[in-house]
Amino acid sequence: MTKKPETAPPPTVIEEIKPQVDGGRFAVKRVIGEDVVVTAACYAHGHERVACAVRYRGPGDKDWRESVMEPLGNDLWGAAFNVGRQGRWEYTVGSWIDHLGTWRDGFVRRVDPDDIRLAARIGAGLVGRASALCGKADCERLEPWAKILREDDDIERLRATAMDEELFELARANAPRDGLSQSEPLAITVDRERARFSTWYELFPRSCGPVGKHGTFADVDERLDEIAALGFDVLYLPPIHPIGRERRKGKNNATTSQPGDVGSPWAIGSREGGHTAILQDLGTATDFKHLIMATRARGMEIALDIAFQCAPDHPWVAQHPEWFAKRPDGSIQYAENPPKKYQDIYPLDFDTPAWRSLWQALRDVFLHWVREGVAIFRVDNPHTKPFPFWEWVIAEVKRDHPDVLFLAEAFTRPHVMHRLAKLGFTQSYTYFTWRTTKAELVEYFTELSADDSREYFRPNCWPNTPDILPYHLQNAGLATFRIRLVLAATLAASYGMYGPAFELGDNRPREPQSEEYLDSEKYQLRHWDRERPDSLAPLVARLNAFRRDHPAMQTDWSLVFHPTDNDSLLAYSKRQGDDRVLVVVNLDPHNVQSGFVNVAMEKLGLDVGVAYGVDDMLSGTRHTWYGSRNFVSLDPARAAAHVFAIA
Repeated sequence: MTKKPETAPPPTVIEEIKPQVDGGRFAVKRVIGEDVVVTAACYAHGHERVACAVRYRGPGDKDWRESVMEPLGNDLWGAAFNVGRQGRWEYTVGSWIDHLGTWRDGFVRRVDPDDIRLAARIGAGLVGRASALCGKADCERLEPWAKILREDDDIERLRATAMDEELFELARANAPRDGLSQSEPLAITVDRERARFSTWYELFPRSCGPVGKHGTFADVDERLDEIAALGFDVLYLPPIHPIGRERRKGKNNATTSQPGDVGSPWAIGSREGGHTAILQDLGTATDFKHLIMATRARGMEIALDIAFQCAPDHPWVAQHPEWFAKRPDGSIQYAENPPKKYQDIYPLDFDTPAWRSLWQALRDVFLHWVREGVAIFRVDNPHTKPFPFWEWVIAEVKRDHPDVLFLAEAFTRPHVMHRLAKLGFTQSYTYFTWRTTKAELVEYFTELSADDSREYFRPNCWPNTPDILPYHLQNAGLATFRIRLVLAATLAASYGMYGPAFELGDNRPREPQSEEYLDSEKYQLRHWDRERPDSLAPLVARLNAFRRDHPAMQTDWSLVFHPTDNDSLLAYSKRQGDDRVLVVVNLDPHNVQSGFVNVAMEKLGLDVGVAYGVDDMLSGTRHTWYGSRNFVSLDPARAAAHVFAIA
């Protein structure tokens, strides 16, 4: 049986507050300068009107600021506020009985003179309550208004006085908030802009040296101008730590290495050190700091791979054997993902009774590299570690370093991917890598851009990675690579590529039904002929410049798909204010495809009866289109897509 309340409960109801994630369990995400648009259902019993407001405050603020909510119809209310700095914000919705609004709604419907005079007296009392709470200047304006309502008998003057909009709003702003209900505070994580818009380039520093020689940080430094010219703003490096010698893998993941084999960077640790040490062949800590500064000088920054696993000769194996799982024979269990076996890697045992010391050591790895100047981390396989660990460690790092960003490399089940994003990962890898058909792309990117999950899940789309040569790129021509590049760069505000391998169309799988590369750079040095005339580098540079120059490309939420009469043609647009972009891609890498695009004119703010120009970034040509239905023909051998700026 429900207990009778001890005190009178508030008569107003607050429901359906948006945005929020899992009833407020997790924070929604924004970047500096964005608006947070809040809606809620607020109502009371009977005919009483309610008033509502959003209260909000930023990191370190004691006082709340307020934005009055406006009615949206059907008991829904909305307001917005701007988040102007990094860190953790919070907001709450308040609702109360609007006695003045209820009074005036009834007043305007009254016709009997005595009834009007009585209602005016009631209104005077409400205005008097407001004037008792306001400052001197407001009070001096409200008291004469209340006096007229209380003492005047002239019906027309009473009507005119009651309908004075300026004085009415002044009184309502100062009125007591009877029956106030307030929601529990909801959290917002506000990051810097690169959390929403970023362009990633992955390379192996050890492959940047002369042919046959191990590359160094200095060799990467020599490539920075070239990478910056391609338009990338994040240079992502695989692990830079000492590589284990015990059970080191050979070329193409051979279980036995040969003299000179360099091993996998993800087999972390040797007698030279572990997760806070640097592989001597790459350079020193001073060399790495110089690379960080040189990268920043070009408008880019380093993202460092964090892989919480150890080679058999990692110092932790001897110092902290309690952090590793044992097999029945007492030996340490190496990593497996059947049928794959990683004999050169020991996973950490997060179920260890010594989990507290393990967590602290891993937190200290992040903090070490933050002190060295790294502010972006790509985290390897976070879905194989406990969720509570990630929630704790990300909060620990961001508490004092709110500019740090985390990318989750979690090609795993949807619920697991989304949980990691809720726990604090700034961006997430996606299933784009395997979505190829028009239906798949429309369904998936509609989810990413329009589903409620967009409040916390920021996609970062990669057409390839060192671990994944997807089946549609295997033995494929450069036309397929061009198509996937255009899709990644224009569908998503953040995308990345595994650098030279993608630019040069590396398409050879190690074996059929495998997504592993032949001669994988994970296990050996590679020399890339970046001067090849068929390199995709010029196309990459044009696309990235277009992304940088057009605000519409720098957000995911405005994505709209437009119908075509050919399933091989995918058309979509983005819009940010007056900046409007329309993309049409031929998904067939082998054949010319033609058809009509039916532009949703209202989504782009276009007048059906007016011609408009479309400037193709790829070809440098301008076309004039009329109305919603326009013809395109795309030859994948020449240009697989139109990337239009709408004039």
